[in-house]
Amino acid sequence: MHSTFYDVFIIGAGPSGTVAASILAQKGYRVAIIESSQFPRFSIGESLLPQAMEFLQNANLLDVVENAGFQFKNGAAFCHKDTYTDFDFGQKSCPGFNTTFQVERATFDKLLADKAQNYGVEIHYQQRVTEVAFGDNIHQLKAVDTNYNSHTYQTKFILDASGFSRTLPNLLNLNRPSEFPPRKSIFTHIHTSVDQSLFDQNKILITTHPQQQDIWFWLIPLSNKKYSIGVVGEPGLLGNESLSNEQQLLALLQLAPNLKRILSNVQFTTPVRNITGYAQDVTSLYGHGYALLGNAGEFLDPIFSSGVTIALKSAVLAANALDKALSNQTVDWQTEFAKPLQQGVSTFKCYVRAWYNGDLQKIIYSKTQPPEIKAKICSILAGYAWDKSNDYAVDAKRKLNILAKVCESLNVS
Repeated sequence: MHSTFYDVFIIGAGPSGTVAASILAQKGYRVAIIESSQFPRFSIGESLLPQAMEFLQNANLLDVVENAGFQFKNGAAFCHKDTYTDFDFGQKSCPGFNTTFQVERATFDKLLADKAQNYGVEIHYQQRVTEVAFGDNIHQLKAVDTNYNSHTYQTKFILDASGFSRTLPNLLNLNRPSEFPPRKSIFTHIHTSVDQSLFDQNKILITTHPQQQDIWFWLIPLSNKKYSIGVVGEPGLLGNESLSNEQQLLALLQLAPNLKRILSNVQFTTPVRNITGYAQDVTSLYGHGYALLGNAGEFLDPIFSSGVTIALKSAVLAANALDKALSNQTVDWQTEFAKPLQQGVSTFKCYVRAWYNGDLQKIIYSKTQPPEIKAKICSILAGYAWDKSNDYAVDAKRKLNILAKVCESLNVS
């Protein structure tokens, strides 16, 4: 058993953990990350948003992403039966990055982790936190590695970036049910030939089930012939649960006419996995000696690829607040971390609700899309949910509801 002291100890080496760690290490703090896996490892969340580029830039991590050869992404496309529409991020209403990337997370996460180590961050791979104890100023974590050896760490502050593992919410009893109903996602990577005249490789393709509007598919180009593919819906709507994940996914793909046309000779390159009931919430995003980043705090839904962007926003906010706290300045975690983070999360929530209740689909698939309004919605789809100048961000629920009614009346007439 050994004990090591750090200014900041981070649980999880995913994007939020490495961004926070990189920012703090470059400011001169001693930072460590504990990670239960050995990198590289498989993860979903491959379709980034342009707003995420700004957060990577803040941490001086953007260059390694731009130079990695990832699939270029400039927008999002939506398809329902024979209706196709797309959003070009270059036509969004707000300033900022117009493009981003589709990434294999195994490669992407390792690149960020390696760069963080170059900035002086220590990463303890294949260790899992089992206990935490909070003192007045110094806090202790106990961990175990794959050989069942125990490790003890001390720190001034803990950031939980453990994602779906939700280490601190589980240990501190912070979990509470999400407002969204349980949904299931079945997904994998495929190798296939694609008719590129039917599919813009520079965009994620979201396909709505032809009969069930709350079931949808994603198709994300990762390279010339490699794609991430998945389906999302309430478990009871996704078919026979006695079938294997592979059988369920194949059966559901047959129900999407455009995907049948686009894809040919599909070969699964990774096991077909599923996650059920992934939407989570917590009673608080911070407390004495800790703060929760990204999915460890709250995960909404994958429909708008907002997970990584929210995670990186939380990392930047937390790192800036911690820099003040560690410099003996007063920090109000509610006003400097939780409240600004929740501003954008609340906007994304409105769009998730509007997608599943059908309002946003009426808007997206409408034959009449006023360019100035489409540009504002495009900004949200590009991740700029914290833009206070965009009324479709700050007043999202009301604006989307009114617009959906207008679109419905115009399409009927």
